[in-house]
Amino acid sequence: MTFDLREMEVFRRVMELGSVTAAAAALNISQPAVTRMLQKAEARLGFALFVRERRRLRPTAEAQVMFPGTLGAFTAIELVQRLAGELREGRAGILAIAAIPSLAASILPAAIRRFREKRPESAITLQTFSAHEIIQRIASHRDDLGFIIGPVGHEALVVQDLQSTSLACVMPPDHPLAGQRSIGPEALADHPLICPSRNLVLSEQLARAFADRNVPFRIAVEVSHTHAACALVRAGVGIALMDGFGLMGARADDLVSRPFRPTLLSTARLVTAGLRPVSRLAQDFVDALAGPPAKVGRPQRGGHSRATRP
Repeated sequence: MTFDLREMEVFRRVMELGSVTAAAAALNISQPAVTRMLQKAEARLGFALFVRERRRLRPTAEAQVMFPGTLGAFTAIELVQRLAGELREGRAGILAIAAIPSLAASILPAAIRRFREKRPESAITLQTFSAHEIIQRIASHRDDLGFIIGPVGHEALVVQDLQSTSLACVMPPDHPLAGQRSIGPEALADHPLICPSRNLVLSEQLARAFADRNVPFRIAVEVSHTHAACALVRAGVGIALMDGFGLMGARADDLVSRPFRPTLLSTARLVTAGLRPVSRLAQDFVDALAGPPAKVGRPQRGGHSRATRP
């Protein structure tokens, strides 16, 4: 190295303050030490940094060229040091979250607000994907936290159950079934059904519930987003079968919901990478989720998870 960090700092101070005496005082070292470091730096660089004129130092043309770069280097160093301190104290950083759409619109907004209240200097990226994509992204460390519904089946991931909601039948308030306290497969047999995608666990549970009652399970419209399901209900297409998370984020105040019987539960799950501990920032977000704080890292792996909140 032709110009080490300490020599660069001495050079910077002499340039800023205009004298060896002032630079030595600012750095809390002796004047001869400042002079020696400048001489060593000049010897390695192969050119002079200062010339003495009337007992004062005048920067050479080469020094003038190097000075802006030196300031930029120290600005970058100070930025890294400040960022390291903020990360150590949990005050800064970027948290990458991947979630299925229904959870991104239901349980996450309030958690993000609570997190931002305590960590206003931190930033969040929230992206929505399918559960399969989220599992792959967490396994490859592309995101810090994943939020899904359904099984995980990946031994390299850590899974925590967060909360569960029940399946409901969503319809206009003037629908013939709106007066019932709960609705089962028999009552739905003659009504068009708007259902989640067939590859989701909830759809499989519905198919079994109908089969157990010897009622044909006929899907009129298959949808992947709850907003689309509610729009179809408003258009008079049929009855939507939705979990509680979908209802939370669907803004369906103009519609009514009735519990589906038998009870079918959907469980929101937090997915993290098992081969490395979560960051302090990620743990702070987990603590911001509804209910008492839950520590990440002890649940079962590969989709066999235990409940941490009701």
